[in-house]
Amino acid sequence: MSVIIIGAGLGGLSLAHGLRRAGIPCRVYERDESAGARKQGYRLHISGVGDAALREVLRPELHALFRATAGRALPHTNVYDHQLRLRTRLADEGTHLNINRFTLRQILLYGQEVAYGKQFTHYETDTGGVTAHFADGTSARGDLLVGADGINSAVRQQYLPHAQVVDAGLVHLYGRIPLTPETRALFEPEMFAVFSMMLGPDRTMAGFAPVDYPEPVADACARLVPDLRLRDDRPYMTCSVGARWEVVGHPEAELAAMAPDDLQKVALRLVDGWHPLAPAMVEGWDVPSTFPQPIRTSIPIGPWEASRVTLAGDAIHAMSPAGGAGANTALRDGAALASALAGAPLLEAVGTYEAAMVGYGFAAVRESAENGRRYLGQNPLTAAG
Repeated sequence: MSVIIIGAGLGGLSLAHGLRRAGIPCRVYERDESAGARKQGYRLHISGVGDAALREVLRPELHALFRATAGRALPHTNVYDHQLRLRTRLADEGTHLNINRFTLRQILLYGQEVAYGKQFTHYETDTGGVTAHFADGTSARGDLLVGADGINSAVRQQYLPHAQVVDAGLVHLYGRIPLTPETRALFEPEMFAVFSMMLGPDRTMAGFAPVDYPEPVADACARLVPDLRLRDDRPYMTCSVGARWEVVGHPEAELAAMAPDDLQKVALRLVDGWHPLAPAMVEGWDVPSTFPQPIRTSIPIGPWEASRVTLAGDAIHAMSPAGGAGANTALRDGAALASALAGAPLLEAVGTYEAAMVGYGFAAVRESAENGRRYLGQNPLTAAG
């Protein structure tokens, strides 16, 4: 058996590690020109689900490096009003690891064969296998094609054209605040938690969470994986300001074309009149790293017949970040599919994986959408958006 993986995101790389540990050949094809070609966010919250998946697919020293570079967040989420009055504290004593997204991606990329600059266009199947075609005129042949190519998945659009992704009605402006002695003083100790958010009267949100390395990153690499050099090693507080499009007042194309300092001005306008912590956070952003992110979500669909093509991660169950489950679910997909393929014939394994993934994946979509509706005014989870 050989597997073609389209997309070098969390789900695709989790799968690649799991397959290699099972002795199943695979190769990853990524449309970006390099691993760091575009901004993809900052802090990730890894729960027990994601940690278990990583433990299953990664070599022990790589999983240990992940744990050594992930901060132990306080096990709660703080919900404040816009004047920093605590409305509720949602406690959860499970596993809570806050890690820099690109740090985790570098760990997942270690030892993997990734072909960059490969824009997938379409696939063809026959009785003997599946062929993936790329925009540069090349192709790849295998027994199974896995679309792990994100929310705008070209694999999904060909394979399940009825599976819709819709606008959630929200956009987030993402920034990060370098944690120095001065900026740390902005935050109370209980704010170094899984997540904290301030909610305005119009459901505008200022959310923040720490990425605070438990030991120097270089020391962790030297101790566990000496030939790996992780790029990012400075602690920060991730901070996003989110609102409904009509509150932001700029269409998507206009927002996407804005310079980072103009995005900062939009964020400052959205938190004008709030508790001083909110504008202080936005003013403390590392401005060049600021970017906008429209929020979209998949619409759950029913099961389909197993074939030589399947999907993982945001390609099939993209979700609002309001549930904190997107990354964990993608990692779980990779581990689940690798495990299934290692233990059964191809079509039986794909069917087993898809039956489970449709259940837990779309459950996470629904939970995230409900959290987004309750706190942020996200659109109802319907095909009409």
